[in-house]
Amino acid sequence: MRRTIIATLCVLALGLTAMAGEIPPRPEQLTFPPLSFQPPDPGTMRFELANGIPVYARQDTALPLVTVTVLFRGGAYLDPAGKEGLASLTADAWRSGGAGDRTAQELDEELDFLAADLSTSMGSVRGRVRLNVLSKDLGTAMGILMDVLTRPRFQDDRFVKAKDDTIQAMKERNDHTASIEAREWNRLIYGDGYWLNHLPTKASIEAISSDDCKALVARLVRAGNIVVAVSGDFERPAMKALLDRTLGTLPKAEGKLPPVPQPHAATEPGVYVVDKPDVNQGRVSVGHLGYRLGFADEFPLRVMNEILGGGGFTSRITKRVRSDEGLAYSAGSYISFPVTYPGVFRALFQSKSRTVPGALRITLDQIDLIRKEKVSDSELTTAKNSFIETYPRRFESAEATATVFAMDELLGRDHDYILKWREHVRAVDADSVLAAARNDIHPDRMIILVVGNLAEIMKGHPKYDAKLTDFGPIHRLPLRDPLTLEPLPEQ
Repeated sequence: MRRTIIATLCVLALGLTAMAGEIPPRPEQLTFPPLSFQPPDPGTMRFELANGIPVYARQDTALPLVTVTVLFRGGAYLDPAGKEGLASLTADAWRSGGAGDRTAQELDEELDFLAADLSTSMGSVRGRVRLNVLSKDLGTAMGILMDVLTRPRFQDDRFVKAKDDTIQAMKERNDHTASIEAREWNRLIYGDGYWLNHLPTKASIEAISSDDCKALVARLVRAGNIVVAVSGDFERPAMKALLDRTLGTLPKAEGKLPPVPQPHAATEPGVYVVDKPDVNQGRVSVGHLGYRLGFADEFPLRVMNEILGGGGFTSRITKRVRSDEGLAYSAGSYISFPVTYPGVFRALFQSKSRTVPGALRITLDQIDLIRKEKVSDSELTTAKNSFIETYPRRFESAEATATVFAMDELLGRDHDYILKWREHVRAVDADSVLAAARNDIHPDRMIILVVGNLAEIMKGHPKYDAKLTDFGPIHRLPLRDPLTLEPLPEQ
């Protein structure tokens, strides 16, 4: 017996030694077969209901669950003057406020009994109502969903609580530099009068009634303004029949929603600062107004940004500011291409007050460098592979797959944009990255926003030959009253 055990151990040791000989000494020397993935055909998922509502249905029988997501156009850009916050308040109070003949408490109890999750949300230009339930209870749950969509109650006590919660959250607007930075950045990039900066105040929230919320829901939840994504454990004919009996009865919209307004005002380039003396770090954003989806240089710009600051530890800004100099825990950049209004190019970091100018100099140098010299072959390969190899994540579940194609139709985006994503990325080369950086990233338009302890930031750091005044004229921005958003008196 003992000899048998020793022999077995020797065989295992020899096997492990042989296997170890096949493992390269460094991780970057590992090789893998090419990733093979073909996205699904959206045409096989799509059908229309009796009232014309498009549906994208993706089956998945792994779990006895079904998810129905109703996507609709409309959001904060529709908030009327004096009632800013209507869309967000509606989303907050919609699900919690009861529906149909059910009080808020009864709706909670019935959904709990079914172990169903039903949520409502609304953003700047679109929203959704999502139901997840056991497939055996789908018929009952769809009846509840229809009541939420067509007969929301916005029950008084829940509505008052939603308003109070919103106002309480407003009081924290100046507690964190991140929220100040986000608010003032949008004002600088899009202009103070742009709808994106018509933020709710205490007065505007108090002016909103439950009838206002009901009217908004009734306006948006209409055939012609909706696309549906369905996923999970179902049979397609039965699902279509169920949806025809429910969502297929929604009335058609009376005309289209107004288009999303486009920004016109341009803030003068320079350094804009918000003084917050009670913090020991400064938050910095650098950039300018960007481009919409389909911009000619979109994919070269995406790859450029991945190399510059969007690629985490492999990107230049992150390596220089964070890894090499140790000036920031987080540093990088991003570039966005929304469908309905322009996005932004933005580099950003957070650093100790006195090292803010030094970190800013390094960040701007990296932006300047990527506009002057071609990126290396290794940088280009890493960036492109990042996009290509993470591409399947868009379709990692039946719900994600149905939703991405439904969102295409909701936004008016051609399916080919998603389906040919990898082809667009593969076509990018070092020349197109350099051309896009030179043509579409504009140092002369750069807006620099700094939020932090201005007195300390202005001192600079002896290690770095940089002062905040080196980067352009400095404009003081006021801290705003959290409830009125009016400028506060300077301390």
